[in-house]
Amino acid sequence: MTTLSTTQQVEHQTTDSGRGRLMGRVPTDAREVVAGLLDDERLVQACARRDMGALFTLLNHRGISTRRIAAAAQITQGRVYDYMGGKSRVEKLAIFEQIADAFHIPGHMLGLAARPWEPYGLKGAEPPLPATTHDDDSDLAALTAFRNADRHIGGGLLYGAVVRHLSGSLGPRLMDVGAGPRIFAVAASMTEMAGWMAHDSGHDDVAARHFARAWAFAQGCGDSALAANVAASRSHLALQGSDPAAAAHWAQRGLDSLGDGSPVPSLVSRLHTMRARALAVSGNFGLASQALDLAHRALDSPTPSSHPGVSPFDAAALASESALVLRDAKRYAQALEYAERAVALRDAERARSMALARIALAGLHVKRADLDAAVSTGDELLDALGPSLGSVRVIQHMDDLSAALRPHGGYQPVRDLLERLGQARRSRMFLLADIIAPAGG
Repeated sequence: MTTLSTTQQVEHQTTDSGRGRLMGRVPTDAREVVAGLLDDERLVQACARRDMGALFTLLNHRGISTRRIAAAAQITQGRVYDYMGGKSRVEKLAIFEQIADAFHIPGHMLGLAARPWEPYGLKGAEPPLPATTHDDDSDLAALTAFRNADRHIGGGLLYGAVVRHLSGSLGPRLMDVGAGPRIFAVAASMTEMAGWMAHDSGHDDVAARHFARAWAFAQGCGDSALAANVAASRSHLALQGSDPAAAAHWAQRGLDSLGDGSPVPSLVSRLHTMRARALAVSGNFGLASQALDLAHRALDSPTPSSHPGVSPFDAAALASESALVLRDAKRYAQALEYAERAVALRDAERARSMALARIALAGLHVKRADLDAAVSTGDELLDALGPSLGSVRVIQHMDDLSAALRPHGGYQPVRDLLERLGQARRSRMFLLADIIAPAGG
């Protein structure tokens, strides 16, 4: 007697097959099977958990072979077995979309936007409601206005205004049963911005909660670019929290959600850059260099395009991040070239970015023991630092620069710069007193 393997047993198991023969034709088309199970609690729960292994097992038990499941979902048969056996789970948004389209699973069951093929009256689909009308231009205008103001004065002084906009303008519209996926896309972009402003205020725990909620909104509206944008922000925050493993994870999640052929090359570049930074901090300098090369190639794409909800990432930003990657790899000469390029490319009106770029440049001069260049760059930083820039991050980076300079305090120009940095810090602390968390909470 031949004994079937566990996999073969699963492959040949056909629950309810005898009952199906008695009652009539057993459905052999996967879409027919799914259509008959849309009210089945097992299918509903599998989709709600995004457990594709349970879904595939359910289909397999009803006569759909793993080979046909794999072909329909455009994945390998081995991967189907892995999902069914619990060895791995589907993570990529693109794969969920492929599965939904292959088996005609309504998008809302998998947390996706309505699929293009979903007609009114499809079993399990809700009747379409008239979408709540709202001026798309006003949402984009609000997002652009906050983003521009943030570049000039920092997020610390704007955070409250953004949160009020989220709760007062977007909150009620999110609860409107007639609202479509677009409002969730707007909420994802605005909530991600709130996270950055909380981070700029020194409240990284609050920023993490904003980013987590923005991720959920982006997943809910089915916009892979928005999801990848939030993943890049979560990667940055993890890196600031000294968790390079989590930073690399989120950068890769962003790249995976975009898939191949992303229409936003700047976002691909940003994600590769964040992955490079995480790898460099972890000491994986070879892989970090490869990721940085991919970032530069992506930004040099001959067909650049943009997405209104995606944070800008330009040549100046890439130069700044490249300098940090190379600094962590202790390739200080190359890092210095990129840091100088970042200052040269950065628009002077973007006060926070320019300040951070100059601080990084001054720090590299210190590492290379070029104290006169460090003092000159530090003086340029303080001369250009306007009184309205409300950024705790800038203060933190200035503190790091002061710490790097103190061992060289025997040199009079360095002592003078340290005194100026101290004065700038004290005056800026008065400006930011209302947004900096007090000691102990």
